[in-house]
Amino acid sequence: MRRFGTQGRVYPEDHYVVPRTAEVADFINRVKEGRYIVLFAPRQTGKTTFFQLALAELTAKDATYFPIQLNFEVYEDCTPSEFYGGLTGDMREKITDVFQERGEALPEALTDLLETTHLTNQLSLRQFLKTLGKVLEDRRVVLIIDEFDAIPRDAVKGFLRVLREIYLSGRTRCPHSVGVIGVKDITQLDYDRSISPFNIQDEFRLPPFTHEQVSELLAQYTDEVGQAFVPEVIENIHRQTAGQPFLANRFAQILTEEMDIPKNETIQMAHFAAAHTQLLGETNANISHLLTNIRRNPRFESILMRIASYENGIRFNPDDEIIKELTTYGVIAKGVDGMCEILNPIYQQRIMQAFKPLVNGLEQEYFPENTQQNLVDYLTSTGQIKMDLLLDNFRDFITRAGFRILLVPDTPKEFVGQHLLYAYLDQCVQLVDGHIYLEGQTGRGKIDLSIFHNARKYIVETKIWEGPRSYQAGKKQLAAYLELEGVVEGYYVVFDHREHPEPRAETETVDGMKIRSYVIPVMQKRPSQAF
Repeated sequence: MRRFGTQGRVYPEDHYVVPRTAEVADFINRVKEGRYIVLFAPRQTGKTTFFQLALAELTAKDATYFPIQLNFEVYEDCTPSEFYGGLTGDMREKITDVFQERGEALPEALTDLLETTHLTNQLSLRQFLKTLGKVLEDRRVVLIIDEFDAIPRDAVKGFLRVLREIYLSGRTRCPHSVGVIGVKDITQLDYDRSISPFNIQDEFRLPPFTHEQVSELLAQYTDEVGQAFVPEVIENIHRQTAGQPFLANRFAQILTEEMDIPKNETIQMAHFAAAHTQLLGETNANISHLLTNIRRNPRFESILMRIASYENGIRFNPDDEIIKELTTYGVIAKGVDGMCEILNPIYQQRIMQAFKPLVNGLEQEYFPENTQQNLVDYLTSTGQIKMDLLLDNFRDFITRAGFRILLVPDTPKEFVGQHLLYAYLDQCVQLVDGHIYLEGQTGRGKIDLSIFHNARKYIVETKIWEGPRSYQAGKKQLAAYLELEGVVEGYYVVFDHREHPEPRAETETVDGMKIRSYVIPVMQKRPSQAF
């Protein structure tokens, strides 16, 4: 039986694979046209798997295409001479492998070329490729280079100039087409900031999985095993991952392999919520990369929190070094409106968890001393959460805490309200054996929290005060979202950082939806500092 793959390259015979039919057709057309293609994207987005599968389809249909697949990862700390020495052996091995896989004997001229070639620099590489083209005159060589950004720094420019010269030499050339795959783009590898030696590149974009592709991926499992997913689970997997390939497969892996759900039982939202909680609490290769990258620069925290928390956000500027770094690491992307967006809700929640203080010093004061164990006071007789009372208490807690919220460690004061609300609700949900997660963004400037408990979903939207018009618009946005989710009641918490805030607590019906709204003042100065 096949499985969902999260450990490197996936194979159709062993794993469920999204076919990416349209993208494969696009790539094959570009190869046939002889383009020199570059694909730079964050790790674990399916780049290597895609190129391997696309090449396999191309060569299966037309054997005149001759693929040479290289990987530069091992050359990262090498000198140029070591790199070219290793490349000599790689070329021999990969070319020989193709003939063996096709059951063909190597032409004598090719055998001689491989035995006598010793690459030492870009000039010997140029000569080798020209001679290879003559020996394989009836073939179209397709050179695919994975992990290209590991090429030794001093070898980058010469190597790229050779490929550029070959590309410009005419329609008949070797290689006929090139695919360069990596994380950093060419401009980031051009260390001396001169004009790029590879300005003939054809950029290829490999988008995240669409909802239909996630559905197709899960349907492969259902067809083989017989276990179905309710449509809401499929929708939420796509929404939470935004189609990020590793995360989508990891979600499915948890649900189908690690939760021991009977195979004759349909996978429901309660299962999804439990799998989501597991994913938020585990360490895997993808999340480890994320957390390592967001901690590389002290400025990342304030920028990421501003992207997540303010409606005016941050405009995506590809020339800004901070934005470029976060994009390269796969943390943010350019939204349809030209603004920065965190890639998906799972990343956003892990980012919030990473920047949240382990202890804020106020945990023991969340509830009055007479609160019963396990928050019984905040549950109905049927076990449902009294969310209005829970949020009323949070508002009162902020009032009781006063200026001490300014003492919460490692938290910018403009975000302290949202930090505390998330920490408060997270603790509450754990106490009642529920699950909490961020919903997909329905508009910039707010954080939507979903709480799943006892087969019921609660939605809490949080924002920072940005004026009465934004406050009222937020209610209508929440109402539209509630209708979309099939939830009739929602909660709206706005933190007011102004010098003269206007606290509010009101319940009203907005577009047919019941909304409980709060405007909670957040003190910005100690009382002694106010004079």
